[in-house]
Amino acid sequence: MTSLPEQLLPSTRRALLHCIATAQSEGRAPSLVAAVQRQGQIAWSGSRSCVDDHAPDTDTQFRIGSITKTFTAVLVLRLRDEGLLNLDDPLEKHLPGTGVGDVTVHQLLGHSAGLAAESPGPWWERTPGALRPELADVLGEQTRMHTPGHRHHYSNPGYTLLGALIEKMRGAGWEQVLQREILEPLGMRRTSSQPQSPHAGGWAVHPWADVMLPEPVEDLGLMAPAGQLWSTTGDLLRFAAFLAEGDDRVLRAASVRQMREPSAPGESGDWEITYGLGLQVLRTDGRTLIGHSGSLPGFLASLWIDIESDVSAVVLTNTTAGVMAGGVAADLVGIVAEAEPRIPEPWRPLPEVDAELLALTGPWYWGTRANILRMTAGGGVELRPMQGGGRGARFIARPDGTWVGLDGYYAGETLRVVRNEDGSVNHLDLGSFVFTREPYDPAAAVPGGVDEGGWRGLEA
Repeated sequence: MTSLPEQLLPSTRRALLHCIATAQSEGRAPSLVAAVQRQGQIAWSGSRSCVDDHAPDTDTQFRIGSITKTFTAVLVLRLRDEGLLNLDDPLEKHLPGTGVGDVTVHQLLGHSAGLAAESPGPWWERTPGALRPELADVLGEQTRMHTPGHRHHYSNPGYTLLGALIEKMRGAGWEQVLQREILEPLGMRRTSSQPQSPHAGGWAVHPWADVMLPEPVEDLGLMAPAGQLWSTTGDLLRFAAFLAEGDDRVLRAASVRQMREPSAPGESGDWEITYGLGLQVLRTDGRTLIGHSGSLPGFLASLWIDIESDVSAVVLTNTTAGVMAGGVAADLVGIVAEAEPRIPEPWRPLPEVDAELLALTGPWYWGTRANILRMTAGGGVELRPMQGGGRGARFIARPDGTWVGLDGYYAGETLRVVRNEDGSVNHLDLGSFVFTREPYDPAAAVPGGVDEGGWRGLEA
């Protein structure tokens, strides 16, 4: 039984408060609220405000901008899991007449469709969506910036197309589908397309003077699936728990894991952050974070999740610029993960033993390279080099007795046992590579054969 999360140490809580206090002060934000989750429960929350006794809390709504895209991506993956589309389908197959129908659903999800970053015309984030009543108004005349599939190029219109795809296939509005398929199952009652009290107002802070200007709040219309939502730190941490482990009521764990996999080459020279399917993937300070950032005039937001440490953080603030919300959220994760590292679960034996599979465990050799095969839960196996780095992967069992790779070099590849006529094991085959019980075992079917003279020393 997993123990309940312990209260954070006073020193950790002070470090978290110092982090957000510095961000709000130096970033000159009217207000800032943050929260950290550990083991699926909120472990800390804090806020700062320029108005005494009026600081936001975990129930105060802020606009979350492009974090909305992650919700839209989940809705598309649900369509895929239901068999209603394939990610490699061209958009035209399900949403004809857009003029860019040759791009695939996968490319739209990962921002590799080559579409423009923004909508043409007046600044879409500060003007009514009614100015762009049709998809043609969102896309404009110059729709292609790059060859589809060749590079990552962030595109807000691309997620407008995905929202239209969801509406077409569900026969209902994007907001209605979102409410029914994500918000209600996850209990996210404080997430909405329009602000609900209590909510923060959006402000611009003058870059050279300590004065403020209210920002307009517009309904984004067709662009809503790219950045419309309002939410709270409490609701976003519920969403973080879902993104960490999946939830069969919304999206199975395997599909959530797929969202976290890099989907296209990043921008030239940008090796620290990449993009999956509706999720950003950040590598910082030796850890990998998944999540998304968001911004709209008057608001900045960030959600980061460290799967390995089981720590998530949300930062929301009501200023157009000045606070590096993504960096602050990453710092909050790092403070907790480093000061109070995750306590490992107790080791426990497997619930049952497959004797035939157990006999396959132990050393296997790819040529002269030693590898170790281990059993994992659910009839799976793990094959990794005995020493150092190199090619290795986890594999999950298939009904036909083979295994398929889950990660690393062998992701998607098939591992199978090749037997002799008497049923004894000859070798393991992994994507055509032969793994034998002894280095270049002469009794095994080693490609190219094994020299009949066998192993030898240096002759005098």
